[in-house]
Amino acid sequence: MIGMKKKALEIKKDDVIMLAGKSWLVIETEVSDVGKQGTKKVRLVIQSGVEKMTVIRPADYPLDVK
Repeated sequence: MIGMKKKALEIKKDDVIMLAGKSWLVIETEVSDVGKQGTKKVRLVIQSGVEKMTVIRPADYPLDVK
């Protein structure tokens, strides 16, 4: 079940997000300065079981949060 959508900038550590049909726990977040495209980027380190992945999205990118 999908809860609600939050912008990538609003995602915090220990949030659970839905990505690629799986639930992922946010381990770490980092926000970059404004880049060439004029928007901030958010780096999320996420984990599902033993899988760990780094995702980089624009700050206003919508993500599904449980």
